[in-house]
Amino acid sequence: MRMPGPGARSPRTWAAAALALAFGATGPLLVLPHTPHRADAAPDGLPYTTVEVSPGGCGRGWDRPAPGLQVFRLHNTSGRAAEAYLEERSGGAVLGEAEGIGPGATRSLTVRLGTGAYAFRCVPEDADAVTGPTVRVDRGRPGPAAAPVTAHDLVPPAIAYQKWVAQGLDEVVRLTGRLRAAVDRDDLAAARTAWLPAHLQYERLGAAYNAFGDADGRINGTEAGLPGGVRDPAFTGFHRIEYGLWHGATAGSLRAPAAALAGAVTALREEWAQARMDPAQLGLRAHEILENTVQFELTARTDYGSGSNLATARANLDGTRAVLARLRPLLTTRYPDLPVLDRRLERAEALLDGFRHGTRWTPLSRLTRTQRERTDAALGDLVERLSSVATLCDPRRTA
Repeated sequence: MRMPGPGARSPRTWAAAALALAFGATGPLLVLPHTPHRADAAPDGLPYTTVEVSPGGCGRGWDRPAPGLQVFRLHNTSGRAAEAYLEERSGGAVLGEAEGIGPGATRSLTVRLGTGAYAFRCVPEDADAVTGPTVRVDRGRPGPAAAPVTAHDLVPPAIAYQKWVAQGLDEVVRLTGRLRAAVDRDDLAAARTAWLPAHLQYERLGAAYNAFGDADGRINGTEAGLPGGVRDPAFTGFHRIEYGLWHGATAGSLRAPAAALAGAVTALREEWAQARMDPAQLGLRAHEILENTVQFELTARTDYGSGSNLATARANLDGTRAVLARLRPLLTTRYPDLPVLDRRLERAEALLDGFRHGTRWTPLSRLTRTQRERTDAALGDLVERLSSVATLCDPRRTA
């Protein structure tokens, strides 16, 4: 599984997640020009209200509360970047959020309001949070809201997940040793048999978006961007060996790559035992594992001869399950579509399992058009649903 860039993206667009829960759609927050402090009817028929975001005037401008779907233009009048949350006053559940509002900038936040008391919380960069005046709505049914997740909430699941990865790395080391032993004794048939279990075990661990740092490039890198292509010395790891095993390479030419791979996974295991995973990345990882699957496995960009992309996709579903299992205590009370997500995961697993024939898998290139469309749709649907998981589990400041 390859990484499209260094580090991890922040998915903190709570308004998009709220709309996804309510209507099944997601989208980025918009940057809109500043308008006067009043509720206006826009061409889309929704009421628009401009609200101030600043330490001294948080929530100012919202003086005509109304029920139903509406848009708030959050205008930062301060001299520093800020975030803004719309919260229920009883319990602090968040209905909508906009982050990274620069000085003088305006962000659009779409929410559905109903009976209840609400307030904006403004969180300036490097300053204490400020809560605006309470506003009451006297009728209607509000849209989805969820209690914010804090960094403290994520520590126990992150520790549990890190231990699970550590156990998985033990198995990667063992299976990679079996692959190396087959190459060393010139048994290429056994090496081809050993390659897939070792690679799938690594893929289950979710090496998405720089989760394993530079080690992932050495273990699971491709030739993309290398001047020498598949013959470049920097092309190493599972895919280097895969290319050789399925393109007529000799055992002698694969001994050094196999030894390097075994050394790399052993080093990763040792490094992981000393590392401390950032808890804030756990929810993001649930989403990025399958996003990478769609980007690289379902396009066959990582097929170097074994035709095992669908097997890898299935392993990635296992990896996603592992993340969700640790996050489930947090999601149960925050994500009403969790049962639907579970069913869609089961459906995708059954679909991919249908392409397995003993130890062999149908190559992606041999799928019918209908099979391909169903596979793309199933995985694509999961990626969208998991974006809400990433957003809900992104930790927020409470002070």
